[in-house]
Amino acid sequence: MSAVFAVLCALLAPVAADLHAVNCSQVKDAVADLGYSPANVPTEETAGDNLQFCAPQRTCCNAEMEENFSQRSSRDFEKLMDDTSEELRDTFMTRHKRFDEFFLELLENTERSLNEMFLRTYGKPYLQNAEVFQGLFAELKRYYTGGNVNLEEMLNDFWMRLLERMFQLLNSQYLITEDYLECIGKYMEQLKPFGDVPKKLKSQVTRAFIAARTFVQGLMVGREVANRVSTVTMSSACVSGFTKMLYCSYCQGLFSLKPCNNYCLNVMKGCLANQADLDPEWSKYIDAMLLVTERLEGPFNIESVMEPIDVKISEAIMNMQENSMQLSYQVFQGCGQPKPSGMSRSARGVSDTFSGRFSPYNPEELPTAADTTRLDRLVTDVKEKLKKFRKFWSSLPEAFCQEEHVAAAESAEDDCWNGRDKGRYVPEVLKDGLTNQANNPEVSVDISRPDTLIRQQIMALKVMTNKLKNAYDGNDIYFQDSNDESSGSGSGSGCTEMCVTESDPFITDAPVQEAEKTDETSSASIIQPKLLLLLVFAALALKEHWR
Repeated sequence: MSAVFAVLCALLAPVAADLHAVNCSQVKDAVADLGYSPANVPTEETAGDNLQFCAPQRTCCNAEMEENFSQRSSRDFEKLMDDTSEELRDTFMTRHKRFDEFFLELLENTERSLNEMFLRTYGKPYLQNAEVFQGLFAELKRYYTGGNVNLEEMLNDFWMRLLERMFQLLNSQYLITEDYLECIGKYMEQLKPFGDVPKKLKSQVTRAFIAARTFVQGLMVGREVANRVSTVTMSSACVSGFTKMLYCSYCQGLFSLKPCNNYCLNVMKGCLANQADLDPEWSKYIDAMLLVTERLEGPFNIESVMEPIDVKISEAIMNMQENSMQLSYQVFQGCGQPKPSGMSRSARGVSDTFSGRFSPYNPEELPTAADTTRLDRLVTDVKEKLKKFRKFWSSLPEAFCQEEHVAAAESAEDDCWNGRDKGRYVPEVLKDGLTNQANNPEVSVDISRPDTLIRQQIMALKVMTNKLKNAYDGNDIYFQDSNDESSGSGSGSGCTEMCVTESDPFITDAPVQEAEKTDETSSASIIQPKLLLLLVFAALALKEHWR
C-alpha cells in the first residue's frame, strides 16, 4: 500500500509544481517594462492573502504592486475613454463651429449685398432710411444667436416701418403724424401695399431661421453631452474589475496573455452601464438632427432664402410705388385726409422716393456667390458623421475591447486571460444598460443608483430633441403659445409658401381716425372718388415738378 502511495505522489508532484510555480524573476522583468521598480516584486511567490483585486492564489504580487496597478488602470481607462470618444467630441466641436461661422457670415454678406445694391439703385432715399434695414438684420442676428425674438412679429414690424417711411415719401406734401401712421398700420393687412412679398418672405424666413438656429443649438448640446459623459469618474468596483482584467495576469507570470474578449466585454458593460443608458435618447436626438438637415437642404433653406432677400424687398418697394395712387386713395378714405404740410418738398428736405429698379436677379452678383454650394457640402458632411455616431454609447464596450492592447481577438478564446488563469471565459456576456448589470460577475454594480450626471444629460437630450422636432415642423417652441389663439400667428406657425392666401379686398368702409377729423378733413373724407382721384393726379404732377 505504501508503495502505491509513493508512486501516486511521484506522478502528481510535477503537476502540483507546474500549478503553483511562478517565475518571479520573469515578473520582475515584465514589471520593469511597465516602468515600475523591480525591487518591489517579491523574489519568491506568496499566498497573496493581502491582495484586494487579484485572486488569492500563489502569486508574485504584493499589496504595493496591486496599488500601482490600480492607479495605472485608472489612467488607462481614462485614456481609453478619451481616445475612443475623441472623434465624436471633435466632430461636434468642429461642425458646430463651421455651421455657426457659416450662418453668421451669410447674414453679414447678405446685409452687405443689400446695402451695396440699394445704395447703388436708390441712392440718398436709401441712406435716409437705412436704419430700417439695419434693424432687420440686427434682429435676425439677435434671433439666430439665441435672443428672445419673435420672428413673425419682428418681420411685421419691419414691413410696418417700411410702409410708414414709403408712405411719407410718397405723400410728402402732407403732414403725416404718428397717430395717422398708426391708423395706416391698422389696415396694412387689407391694403397689402407690398403685395404678397411680406407673407411669402415671412414664411420662408421663419422656417429657415428656426431650422438653422435649432440645428446649431443641437450641435452645441451634442458637443456638451459628449464632453461631459466622456469624463465620467470610474467607480471603485470598476477600478477593481479593470485592474484585475489588465494586470492581475502579471501576478501569475501570464503577462503575455491578453484578456479574453467576452471577459473584457463584461468588465466594460459593468463600467459603462450608465453611459449605455444614454443611448436610447441619444439615438432619438441623432434622428431628430438628421430630420432637421432636410430643412437645411430644402428649397427654403437659409442660404436660398437670404441671398436674394434684397431683390425680394426691392420687388415689394416697387409694388408699393406702382400702386401708390390707389394705396393713398384707400388710406385717405379709411383714415381721413391728412393736413397739408404747408411746405414744399424741397423746403422739407425730402428727396425723391425709391424710384430705382433692380436689374433681373443674377446670383453671380452676390458676394456669397462663390459659396452657393457650401451649405450643401456642410450638410452632407454632418449627416455622414451623425449617422456614424447614432449608437455610440452602447457600442463603447465593443470599441474598448477591440483595441489590440486591451483584449484578445474573439478567435483566441482558449488562449487568453480569464481573470484567474489561462483558458476560456465561461460566464455569459450581459446585455447593455444599468438594469442588466445586477449579476455582473466582474463588476459589482448598484443598479438602484443611476449616475446623476448621466441622467442630467439624458434630460438635456430630451429637451433638445423636442426642439428639433418642432423646428422640423416650422415651429419655434419659444413663441408658439405667445400670441392670442384667435390670431393664429406666432413665430414659426408652420405655414409654408403654399399657405399664402389670396389678397384681401381693399377697405371699402373703414372708420375715420378721430384725431384727424377736423372740418377740413371731414369734408375731404366725403369727396366724390373722381374728384379725389383728380386731386391725387394733381399732387403727383406737382411731385414731378418738384423733382
